[in-house]
Amino acid sequence: QVQLVESGGGVVQVGGSLRLSCAAPGIVFRTYAMEWYRQGPGKQRALVAAVTTDGTTTYDDSVKGRFTISRDNPKRMVYLQMNSLKPEDTAVYYCHATKQRGDYWGQGTQVTVSS
Repeated sequence: QVQLVESGGGVVQVGGSLRLSCAAPGIVFRTYAMEWYRQGPGKQRALVAAVTTDGTTTYDDSVKGRFTISRDNPKRMVYLQMNSLKPEDTAVYYCHATKQRGDYWGQGTQVTVSS
């Protein structure tokens, strides 16, 4: 069974930074678009950032200019650099690999921004 494994979550103060990592060893990584979602308390899971197979990135308006998604195909890793964190960024962050034939999710990593 394919597993994506996130890491890097934790507790950080307002204005701080975290870097999330997602390992995807069981898939042909370069053929998948990679995404980060988050689900805050009492909210639905929502797309935060995405990077296509050719490296094109897109971001939700709420994180533009603060978050950066990147991928390393040889290492089969995707990253989310999060700067200038706000309390509203508190959520469980999920890694998602997607292409036409199917998709995979990680188990999530908790990010808590304290004020």
